[in-house]
Amino acid sequence: MARSNYSFQKRQKELARMKKKEEKRKRKLEKNAPSEEETSEQEQTQ
Repeated sequence: MARSNYSFQKRQKELARMKKKEEKRKRKLEKNAPSEEETSEQEQTQ
């Protein structure tokens, strides 16, 4: 009977989790940090 490759499955799951966490972190940074356009508009008005 063939054995399952649990270490491969575990690594794939870990990589997926890390990728999702990184994407979430990037979205959070984009949401919180003002875009370059907004900052340049604010500098021009002051």
